[in-house]
Amino acid sequence: MRAARQGWAAASWAQRLAMLALFALPALVVTTPVNLLPFGVLLLLSSVLGIGALKQRRPPAAVLAALAVSALLPIGLGALSLWQAQLGLRELDNLLRFLVVPWTACWVYALGLPQRLLWSGAVVGLLVALLLAAVQVLAGAERADGWTNAIVLADVAVVLLVLVIHCRPPQRLPTVLLATLATCLLVVLTGSRGVWPALGLVLLFAVFSGDRQAWSRRLRWLAVAASLAAAALVFSPTLREQVRLNELGRDLARLQHGDVDSSAGARYERLQVAWQAFVDSPWQGVGIGQFDRAMHRLPVCQAAASSPERCHLGHAHNDLAEWAATRGIPGIIALVAAYGIPLWLFLQLWWRAGRPQSGPQVAGMSVVLVYLVCGLTQSMFAHQITAGLYACLVGILAGLSLLQRRQNDTRAGPGLSAAA
Repeated sequence: MRAARQGWAAASWAQRLAMLALFALPALVVTTPVNLLPFGVLLLLSSVLGIGALKQRRPPAAVLAALAVSALLPIGLGALSLWQAQLGLRELDNLLRFLVVPWTACWVYALGLPQRLLWSGAVVGLLVALLLAAVQVLAGAERADGWTNAIVLADVAVVLLVLVIHCRPPQRLPTVLLATLATCLLVVLTGSRGVWPALGLVLLFAVFSGDRQAWSRRLRWLAVAASLAAAALVFSPTLREQVRLNELGRDLARLQHGDVDSSAGARYERLQVAWQAFVDSPWQGVGIGQFDRAMHRLPVCQAAASSPERCHLGHAHNDLAEWAATRGIPGIIALVAAYGIPLWLFLQLWWRAGRPQSGPQVAGMSVVLVYLVCGLTQSMFAHQITAGLYACLVGILAGLSLLQRRQNDTRAGPGLSAAA
């Protein structure tokens, strides 16, 4: 705590605003109705005040080029889709958020921002989000949705857990365990089913982070926790209803009889519609942000006044299906760039850092993988919160990885000189 106060006192105003922004991003993203707005304002102000530092201290050109390509390629191909479909620029809104990827990387690197603030913000964000969700459910809501919707809230919670696990300071294991429990409870209160595979993946990664000698012990603890959770689901009908397992069974039974008017059935139907839209127009699709056009080809959706709600969801509930159906092959290329380039970059940074079990490099890889897994049942870039959070975190974690390498090289410098 004393070191934090000393660091705050020694920082310039640009650094202070940037430190507030780094904390506010995970702390406020789903706990307030303003979401990413405070971070955006503080990012802009601190960048203007710290423009001299941003000019003097830039990340390595190769890394910055990779981040720029991962941002500009989806935007460029999205603009191509708009031009082909003769649509307005408003549909490009979520994709323009990719511009902050290289910006935030330079911002973190130039201003030397501390990783612990990102971690602290994630812990606060998870605990406050759990409190908000509990209040909503106790007030009678079937599913907690915070200030967004239930699926987005659950997806963001798992992303924040990645930051808590892999960006943690030393000796903070009790706080990590508390945040993990809070995330699991929060996901239960949202009733989101598609996020459970991503949460399981994050917990599995957590087992293999840290001391290798503790891996077997952590695996046993994870197995015990999973067994207790399974037992609770078996013996608690209320819990099964809250996590919507009973509803899933009913949805699958209806789907077997050809009834797709359910949560699981609608997803299956949308995958079929997306495939047909891609086959009909493999190089253009139906137009960015226009997935409902493909849905309206279904007889049940053609009458706008009487068509069911599933005809108007606005996206395919699957990243690959959404981008392929609305943008065709260029959309698939853009999606591969949006996920693949950052994943490759974080893998390179992790390897050059000596393959650590945790840190911003591991957090970056985990964030991309969580988005990939959640993208199987949700269109992650169709929502402003998840699209913006992904762009911000890719840039921030890349900047923190480079900053950590620069600091390690600086500390190793005197020793290397003495040895020489």
